[in-house]
Amino acid sequence: MYRKSLLISFILFAGSFLSAGASAAGVDAAVADIGHRWAKATYQTPEGAQAPAFEAVVDEAQKAMQEYPGNVGPMVWKAIALASAANAEGGLGALRKVKEARELLLKAEAIDPNALDGSIYCTLGSLYAKVPGWPLGYGDEGKAEKYFEKALFVNPTGIDPNYFYADFLADRGDYAKAVIYLEHALAAPMRPGREDADAGRRREALHMLATIRANHPDQLASNW
Repeated sequence: MYRKSLLISFILFAGSFLSAGASAAGVDAAVADIGHRWAKATYQTPEGAQAPAFEAVVDEAQKAMQEYPGNVGPMVWKAIALASAANAEGGLGALRKVKEARELLLKAEAIDPNALDGSIYCTLGSLYAKVPGWPLGYGDEGKAEKYFEKALFVNPTGIDPNYFYADFLADRGDYAKAVIYLEHALAAPMRPGREDADAGRRREALHMLATIRANHPDQLASNW
């Protein structure tokens, strides 16, 4: 009887372990697919067609959230897609989307703040930097910088934290410092499975770097 109960316990444990492994593999595949869909909408879709493309990514992320409840990956990607859709769409609907995106990211932070190599903090920083301030939105330059600093602490050599912090610095007129972080972004190692997103981000970084050097050479003179 003891051996039988022990065998049953082992079977149940093995079954739960395999199920957990299959679930982890499933959510990883779902998150990777969402990432590719987002990269296609961002870098391979004409500007006029981007809003519905991002909405489709939002829907895919929502499905993954329902299939893998409590998993941070789909939550973060839905927030990223909502922010992208808001940027493409504009108007009052965009404010609703960026508020939902922030709520999702704060929930994800409470579960695993370092998930997806600092993407939570990077996206929160971008939202606080780009969203209008009170009374229309929650934009806050000080909070934006703190979130970018957190993203860089989690992932100091990553292309996204360095690029978005550079964008933030350029918007503030700190072009010399922005160039430093753009160079860090361009030196970032390519991420396996994220080559499409990395290639697009590198093009953005190169464009921003060229624009700053062409339009603000006086501020960069001390660095040369």
